[in-house]
Amino acid sequence: MQSILIATVAVAIIGLLIGVLLVIVGNKFKVETDPREAAVREFLPGNNCGGCGYAGCDAMAAAIVAGEAPVSGCPVGGDPVAEQIANIMGVEAEEGEKKVAFVKCGGDCEHAVPKCNYIGIRDCASAMASSISPWKCDYGCLGFGSCAAACPFDAIHVINGVARVDSARCKACGKCITACPKHLIEFVPADAPHAVACSNKDRGPAVKKVCSSGCIGCRLCEKQCEAGAIKVENNVAHIDYEKCTGCGKCVEKCPAGAITKRKK
Repeated sequence: MQSILIATVAVAIIGLLIGVLLVIVGNKFKVETDPREAAVREFLPGNNCGGCGYAGCDAMAAAIVAGEAPVSGCPVGGDPVAEQIANIMGVEAEEGEKKVAFVKCGGDCEHAVPKCNYIGIRDCASAMASSISPWKCDYGCLGFGSCAAACPFDAIHVINGVARVDSARCKACGKCITACPKHLIEFVPADAPHAVACSNKDRGPAVKKVCSSGCIGCRLCEKQCEAGAIKVENNVAHIDYEKCTGCGKCVEKCPAGAITKRKK
């Protein structure tokens, strides 16, 4: 009985010593947290989408306080959140240009030429890995919705065989861009009036064989643009939105209809 009591006391003393030691070590190596981090984190939306380039909202808050990220760095919160965070940080919030995702493909079921009846995992990356595409165009949207599955805001859906973005819902988090194995999705200004819905880099005759709405690289759009805002590179038209005036001449002159009016 006495030996049990001695063992119990010894264990209690050892436990107490370890506890005291942990407290001392914890205080010695404690990392001080800037109270502004918690304040900034409170205004971040909490989606942890990674659209800001950081692992989540906690990491974003820490980066803002450390001066490594701008107060307007959250694409989901936008200007209202940026203004609140700017007040906490004691700086002025610069109004950022709102952007939305856009799918550079117009080859839906009515325009793209089918290649085969794909039977397999309904996932774009898996289809790419198997080198099988339901369409003859090697550059177009596969239509299996990996981008839609990745979107946390229900802003992108596959319609008539091609992914389409609902600009009103899009928060520019970038997850759809990461999910697309063909790199068909890019950010465009939310108020951009037009966009090129094609990514086919082949020459005109080859494009026409696989898709009736593909850019044929004819340069008519380039010649019509008085602002010099559209150029054909690698047989595909590209719009420089900083120069674009929204006149719409490129849309009017495009023989294939590859340049479209965006729904805002």
